[in-house]
Amino acid sequence: MESFNYPWGHNRPFNAYSNYFKQKFGQRLQKLSIDAGFTCPNRDGKISFHGCSFCDNNAFNPSYCEKTKSIYQQIEEGIEFHAWRYKNVKNYLAYFQAYSNTYAPLEILKQRYSEALSHPNVIGLVIGTRPDCISDEILDYLTELQKEYHIIVEYGIESCYDKTLKRINRGHSFAQTVEAIEKTASRGITTGGHIIFGLPGESIEMMQNEAEILSSLPLHSVKFHQLILVKNTPIIKDYQENPNDFVFMKFEQYKEFMIDFLEKLSPNIVIERFAGEVPPRFQAGGSNWELLRNETLVSKIEQRMIERNTYQGRLYKP
Repeated sequence: MESFNYPWGHNRPFNAYSNYFKQKFGQRLQKLSIDAGFTCPNRDGKISFHGCSFCDNNAFNPSYCEKTKSIYQQIEEGIEFHAWRYKNVKNYLAYFQAYSNTYAPLEILKQRYSEALSHPNVIGLVIGTRPDCISDEILDYLTELQKEYHIIVEYGIESCYDKTLKRINRGHSFAQTVEAIEKTASRGITTGGHIIFGLPGESIEMMQNEAEILSSLPLHSVKFHQLILVKNTPIIKDYQENPNDFVFMKFEQYKEFMIDFLEKLSPNIVIERFAGEVPPRFQAGGSNWELLRNETLVSKIEQRMIERNTYQGRLYKP
C-alpha cells in the first residue's frame, strides 16, 4: 500500500488525529483537560439526577483537573504535567472535558472560554458537550470565535440506537444527536463525536453497523471507547442482573473488530483514539486488557492493518 492511495495524505492506514494536526498546523498540538465547574442536565435534575449509567467523570479527569482551581491555573499545571512527555510542544488546545461544557448561560461560557484563550500558549478550544446542550445562540458565538481560534465541538454520541440511549439513561435521542452535529458542522465548526462499544443490549453486528451511520454524518473526527465498568456507577447493577446483555471483547477480538469497523468507515473521518483508559482504582470490570497503554494499542492495531493489507474506508460506500 502506497501513501498516494490514502486521501489523508500520509502513509498510515487510517486517518490519524496526530498527523492531521501536524498537517494543519505544522506541529503537534496537545490537549489540556479542564474542569470548568459545569454540570449536566442529566445530573442537576433538568432531565435526571442519576447521570448516564456508565459515567463517573473522576475516572478520566487528569490529576491537575480540579474545579476549585482557576482555568488558567489548570492550563499552567497541564503544561507542566505534559512537559516531560511532549518536550517540543509549544501550542495547546484547552479541552473543556468534564460534564457538559455548553450547559450554562452564554455570558458564563464567554467568561470561561475567554480565560482559557487568554493563556499565550492556547490557540483554541475543544468543547465536550451533549447534543441537547447546544443552541443557535451558542453556535453563533462559536462561529465568531473560530475566526481567530481553532474551535472543536465534541458530542457524546455514545450509541446510534435509541433503545440503548434509554437503557443507559442518556436522556436524549439519536435524532437530537444528528440535529446537533448537522447544525454545528453547517456553521463550519469542526465537529467530533464519541462512541462506546459494548453498551448493554448491543450485539457485535449492531456495533459494526454504526460505521455506516457515523459515515453519513458530517463528522470531522471520532473517538472510540470500549465499555469499562466503573465502580459505583448504575451500570454495575444492570450488568449484575443482565450479564448476557454485555459484550466484553478480549483485546485480540477488539483489534479485529476495530479494523473491520474502520474498513467501513468514511476515510474523511479523523480517528482520535481507538479505546479509552480508566485508572485501576476506578475499574470494576469490562475490557481493560491488563492496562494496555494507548500508544501500544494503536501500534498493535496499525500493525495488524498492515498485515491484513487493509485501510480505513476500504469497504466504505458513499
